[in-house]
Amino acid sequence: MPTFPTSGVQEARAALATRLRELRLDAGITSKELARLAGWSVAKSSRIENAVTAPSDTDIRAWCTACGADEQAPDIIAASRQADSMYLQWKRLQRTGMKQLAETSAKLYERTRTFRVYASHVMPGYLQTPGYATALMGTIAGFRGTPDDVSEAVAVRMRRARVLQEGDHRFATLIEEHVLNHRIGDKDVMAGQLGHLLATMALPSVSLGIIPAGVFREGAMWPFEQFTVFDETRIHVELLAAKVTVTAPGELDIYLRAFARLAELAVYGAEARALILRAIEALG
Repeated sequence: MPTFPTSGVQEARAALATRLRELRLDAGITSKELARLAGWSVAKSSRIENAVTAPSDTDIRAWCTACGADEQAPDIIAASRQADSMYLQWKRLQRTGMKQLAETSAKLYERTRTFRVYASHVMPGYLQTPGYATALMGTIAGFRGTPDDVSEAVAVRMRRARVLQEGDHRFATLIEEHVLNHRIGDKDVMAGQLGHLLATMALPSVSLGIIPAGVFREGAMWPFEQFTVFDETRIHVELLAAKVTVTAPGELDIYLRAFARLAELAVYGAEARALILRAIEALG
């Protein structure tokens, strides 16, 4: 089992392992007997029971059969899959391209009322222009070796962005200043993206704060991974290799507190516009 960057995933896996161990104990059999009945090594039983190895659906069915508890297999498999969904490699999520992933998240965006977004590397998806999104997704697809359906994925992302002006949604967005200066696409793409940002920040649904590159951070929050909070009940954290879903209350609180501290570092209104205009001027 890989080491996950969130304790919530580890806790979910540990709870699943405990459930399997209790099944074995209730059946009155040893780990050695279970291994014999399942047709695998004692070491494998131990790894599963101690949450070292994540069991496959087939492993769970075999475990339940050995314990005379076939009827519990579906529920345990469902719990296992839920734990898996908390940490998903981009390679797995994008194995058929980017369009499907964008479509899957569209419903989440539609039902979310309040978004809190911290952008430390690139513009948030709902603020991207078609040119910026195309350049970014093209780079990602090339790096990860995913099928090239960039144009279709960009179209879905643009449709998803309509939540900015439709329905009762609110977007609290924090962007590190260096995101304004990262060249995604050519000069014209960046100029268009920054101009779009100026226009979008005027929308009543949007609160945009920019954290100046030279801001004094002693005792405050340092730049870290990009994340999105959905209605204070779910957080998506974007790592280089994977997307992590956070739902554990304790971890939700950590990200919400971090967002609040980052918000204190940001500038808004005229000061934020000045930073965007400076980035546009730097394009030459």
